[in-house]
Amino acid sequence: MAKHMQHLRALRDIAFDYGVGEHPDLATMARELSRVVFQDMHALADDLADLRLRDKGFERWLVAQRNKPDISVLVMAWPANYNTPIHDHNGLWGLEMALHGALEVESWDHDDSGKILRQTGRDWLGPGDVTWFDADDRHAHRCRNLSRHETALTLHVYGGDLAQYFTYQEAGTAGQWTKSPQRSALAGRLYA
Repeated sequence: MAKHMQHLRALRDIAFDYGVGEHPDLATMARELSRVVFQDMHALADDLADLRLRDKGFERWLVAQRNKPDISVLVMAWPANYNTPIHDHNGLWGLEMALHGALEVESWDHDDSGKILRQTGRDWLGPGDVTWFDADDRHAHRCRNLSRHETALTLHVYGGDLAQYFTYQEAGTAGQWTKSPQRSALAGRLYA
């Protein structure tokens, strides 16, 4: 996986250029990232073909990290039909974009205790489509690969290192939820 990928480098550079400040302009970052994906879709798919064919389950691959301001760029591989539990992003801002395949993203809000959740929206992302969220301790979401046969790939840009987060599961009482701390793991590094 140590392949040098100029298209990933272009995406990383855009994320670093626009990922400044406590509340970066995520709409502009999304537009610029989408422009590169639409322009270089086939070359990017070729660069990342190994990830689509690995068949190792859900994987998170680090593309780049920077401090001051904190930002991390990752590619995630989503096996067919894979879905995440509802999870937060530890108060970080974030942007998620489909590179290959299609994802459904359900957005949720939760109270301070994490015991009450409310679904607030749903998006469907195809290659170049983007969703984002501001730094917010109440935002959570659940993502699902819509394909029954193919691995989907997504690009994620976060305002820091998403090393820890919470997942939310419905409790026995209707409308009540429990939250559990999680640690994220990386499958490796992609060199951009």
